[in-house]
Amino acid sequence: MTRISNSRRRFLMNSAALCLGLGSLSKALSQTRAEKMSDRILVVLELSGGNDGLNTIVPYGDDAYYKARPRLGIREKQLLRMDDYFGMNPGLRGLHRLWEEGQVAVIHGCGYERPSYSHFNSIAYWRTGVPHQGDEYGWMGRLADSLSSEYKPNFLVNIDTSQSLAVNSKVHTPVVFSDPEKFQRYTLAPQKMVSESARAETFQNASHEYLSRIADGAKEASALFQEAWRNYKTEVDYGIFPVNLDKISAFIASGLPTRLYYTSFPNNSFDTHVSQVPVHQRLLSYVSDAIYGFVKDLERTGNSDRVTLLVFSEFGRRVPENDILGTDHGTANNMMLIGSGVKGGHYGKLPSLTELNELDNLLFTTDFRRVYATAIEEWMGVSSSGVLKGSFEKFPIFDSPAEV
Repeated sequence: MTRISNSRRRFLMNSAALCLGLGSLSKALSQTRAEKMSDRILVVLELSGGNDGLNTIVPYGDDAYYKARPRLGIREKQLLRMDDYFGMNPGLRGLHRLWEEGQVAVIHGCGYERPSYSHFNSIAYWRTGVPHQGDEYGWMGRLADSLSSEYKPNFLVNIDTSQSLAVNSKVHTPVVFSDPEKFQRYTLAPQKMVSESARAETFQNASHEYLSRIADGAKEASALFQEAWRNYKTEVDYGIFPVNLDKISAFIASGLPTRLYYTSFPNNSFDTHVSQVPVHQRLLSYVSDAIYGFVKDLERTGNSDRVTLLVFSEFGRRVPENDILGTDHGTANNMMLIGSGVKGGHYGKLPSLTELNELDNLLFTTDFRRVYATAIEEWMGVSSSGVLKGSFEKFPIFDSPAEV
């Protein structure tokens, strides 16, 4: 029989203990990672009106751009240089700083088959995530249902003057308001989100009970969101128009359980048919300052690794400029994913600026649902096929993709 020395025995015992320790450590790290994944937040910013992607992320390296836009084309020396081919609109200084930090992923050529040039139709396709099919629920609402099959208060928030189709959900009643102080949204007249009447002790029917539950939820939510907003103090500059991102930062910092936020730039502002250059640059500066402030505020409060921002518009603009120094409704556009968890850079392929459709519009190269699918699976950690009613290839955009 082979004898084992005491030193050898101690070595084996220590090795076994080390292996057990490493196994426990690995398990603990996996559990910690899973907990972090379950704490992630997705914020969506809609640039309503059809933002001109070609004058946002400018392909200055392509002569066809200047041939199509002899007056509206932004010259290289005015641009915020990204690389040897692309530059950012001069209004995007804050966003350009984030680009240089590696926190901005630009996805080119985003669109869908048989594009609509109608604001109403196209935005409905983007909000539902099912072009040409129609759906009573939005893609963010279906995502909320996938994240939690049981109703959770304040899980889904839409900060706007009216509820977006994007947040319609079968399970979750979205919290919708534009002013947290008054907790109301505006239609033709201010519409209060909280009933003044006392809760009924008995219910007339199931619908009465359902509406009473919504009213109770709204009362509870109003107190939470008002307190979070009133108590929030920051020295971060969001510019002159924060696009509600300052409110979202306040709610995240307060520890609210919201996983999904949706907001938009109001009044179809990016519908730049006339005298586009100065108007567009000013609009982009508002968005850029707000996004930069949002990201830096998240860093300040220690929440930057939890949040990703998705930016989109319902369509781009026509390639050639029009006769009144603007651009008309177009098709393919760029989208952006922004945050500390993003691997910054270019994704997808810029469509040809010379091989256009019959209306002088770009032929899309990236189905916009690929970007949705990337955010849903790689960031939020749930399957995208049920949310988007189909399977779409993902982009390798995130440093630490979730496991689905």
